[in-house]
Amino acid sequence: MNLDQARFNMVEQQVRPWDVLDPKVLDVMENVPRELFVPRAHAKLAYADLEIPLGQGESMMRPTVEGRLLQALDIQPRDVILEIGTGSGYLTACLARLGGQVDSIDIHKTFTRAAKKHLDKAGITHVHLETGNAAEGWTGQRGHYDVIAVTASMARYRDCFERQLSPGGRLFVVVGEAPVMEAMLVTRQGENEFTRHTLFETSLKPLTGFEPRPQFIF
Repeated sequence: MNLDQARFNMVEQQVRPWDVLDPKVLDVMENVPRELFVPRAHAKLAYADLEIPLGQGESMMRPTVEGRLLQALDIQPRDVILEIGTGSGYLTACLARLGGQVDSIDIHKTFTRAAKKHLDKAGITHVHLETGNAAEGWTGQRGHYDVIAVTASMARYRDCFERQLSPGGRLFVVVGEAPVMEAMLVTRQGENEFTRHTLFETSLKPLTGFEPRPQFIF
């Protein structure tokens, strides 16, 4: 496989047609080697628009969703970023290339360890990885962030992450229950003022602690 060509095709034939037009985002996705972050058993799917299994019941997001997430967050070079759900580390790498310091948290230690190796291979250094449960927010490194990316869904929206935004900060999160959920962008306008915009429909696995309530049939 010609990986450079496959990466170019992913951007031009999948990501761009999904209304990802920000040249910074397209450039990052064309230059971060996604194949370094994909499990060996699925290496041939690195540039397919699929959710790629990572183990532990988790998957990498589709490239189109990753592109829309990165574009919506409008990341600036000095932004301090919190990522909830490191996964393979691919999105972590894209966030780091676009912004400043990235703190990334995952509940699975195997993912944290693997992501560290992947990021090192890709030459990404300004990332702090931790293993832990961030279901109600994360204050391990700092209290507030310019950007927060939640890579799993909430069945019902809670404001635990938006409270960690700095003034002008942006939060990406997916809310709802399968099969249809809504991606949202939340912006902190003031101390107690937030705007929330629906971006597009998608579906992601629930974040641990945010699963749908069981449905009882009588």
